[in-house]
Amino acid sequence: MQWETVIGLEVHVQLATHSKIFSGASTAFGAEPNSQACAVDLGLPGVLPVLNEQAVAMAVQFGLAVHADIPEVSVFDRKNYFYPDLPKGYQTSQMYHPIVGPGEVEITLDDDTTKQIRIHHAHLEEDAGKSLHEDFHGMTGIDLNRAGTPLLEIVSEPDMRSAKEAAAYLKAIHSIVTYLGISDGNMAEGSMRCDVNVSVRPKGQEAFGTRAEIKNVNSFRFVEKAIAFEVERQIELIEDGGKVIQETRLFDPERDETRSMRTKEEANDYRYFPCPDLLPVVLDQAYLDHLRSQLPELPAEKRERFQQALGLSAYDASVLSASRDMAEYFEEVHHVCGDVKQAANWVQGELSGALNRESLSIADSPVSAVQLGELVQRVLDDTINGKAAKQVFQALWHGEGASADAIIEAKGLKQVTDTGAIETMIDQVIADSPAQVAQYRDAEPEKRGKMIGYFVGQVMKASRGTANPQQVNGLLKDKLDALL
Repeated sequence: MQWETVIGLEVHVQLATHSKIFSGASTAFGAEPNSQACAVDLGLPGVLPVLNEQAVAMAVQFGLAVHADIPEVSVFDRKNYFYPDLPKGYQTSQMYHPIVGPGEVEITLDDDTTKQIRIHHAHLEEDAGKSLHEDFHGMTGIDLNRAGTPLLEIVSEPDMRSAKEAAAYLKAIHSIVTYLGISDGNMAEGSMRCDVNVSVRPKGQEAFGTRAEIKNVNSFRFVEKAIAFEVERQIELIEDGGKVIQETRLFDPERDETRSMRTKEEANDYRYFPCPDLLPVVLDQAYLDHLRSQLPELPAEKRERFQQALGLSAYDASVLSASRDMAEYFEEVHHVCGDVKQAANWVQGELSGALNRESLSIADSPVSAVQLGELVQRVLDDTINGKAAKQVFQALWHGEGASADAIIEAKGLKQVTDTGAIETMIDQVIADSPAQVAQYRDAEPEKRGKMIGYFVGQVMKASRGTANPQQVNGLLKDKLDALL
């Protein structure tokens, strides 16, 4: 039997506010446990929440970016349950009247095809604290620093049909929220994580299968691995005569498998009711128009401009527009050097390779966009050749000079383009290589092209890599052919 996978994602995005959603406590990452939890976050008697207007603005900006309906009125509810990391006994969230209605996100797949993924809604809520198990030997420690941190939960429709599509959707959401500046999207620090709902059904069947929810997956790679394992588990279970049960599961990245956390009823009864301490949020058209006017150029728009205006391929445009930092860096390199293809090649090649080796983001690159643009300029105007350019890049990376020009001067890397000087070196190499000249003379014409590489190497060695390779090739061929 052929099976179809059905996937929906609930993405939790921590909003980049300086204070919490209902209190003035800090949201900074890495503070000492319980040093950033105030009376409001703890729900102590007599305290009242005050809504953070910046969180509202950020949620609305996301809604506008995904072309969603923005209701005039949204309402906060209490989601009632008790865990030690939620001391109030309820989470303030939005159930019936969320701040962002239906929208859509376009994803780009590996074959450059696109697909629209519908968003059901996005709602504001507060995060819970964190339970710590490792260091307490039979007990659980509670850190309430995260309690009250503003989250935007983005709920997709079950429109994804593969792990690749789910990862592409998550990357698209990541690009949007970081372009908007409403979240840093740092998955390692918990600024973005998702719950993955997975089910399978026979191909052609309209009814959905029973789904399992995989909680708190925190990387694009883990999303793919968790889905791949879960799909295989569900298919094997059904084909062996078993039945998938609705449950919550956890992904174990060390074993690349999901495991059961708790079973679920068809629907949890959290006894939602409107929060009596918070008024409904009313948004007028002037407010929406103001936020719309502040939207930056978004990833899809930038990708299209890179293709249409700059002539980049779909692949290059997609890679270079994936993050705002990458796009802005590339545009600055292009502005400085004036050659779009060379700018794209250097950013995606030498620079990205170095960043990956050092596990650095482009925002932390030791080589600035201006420095790289000036380096590319020197390749384009034949001041240095490609081999020397890589030496200059490494010197810039390690802080050995303030600019490409300074390093070229200090290291004597300026390319020799003087024909007379190059001919002198070629004549010396030919004189020192009688055996190779004889082989070249006796070889079949079609084999001589490969044999010339030896002579090119010797000339480049004699020039310490500074001779213009194109000139060397042309002059060498003329001189060797003259000996035939």
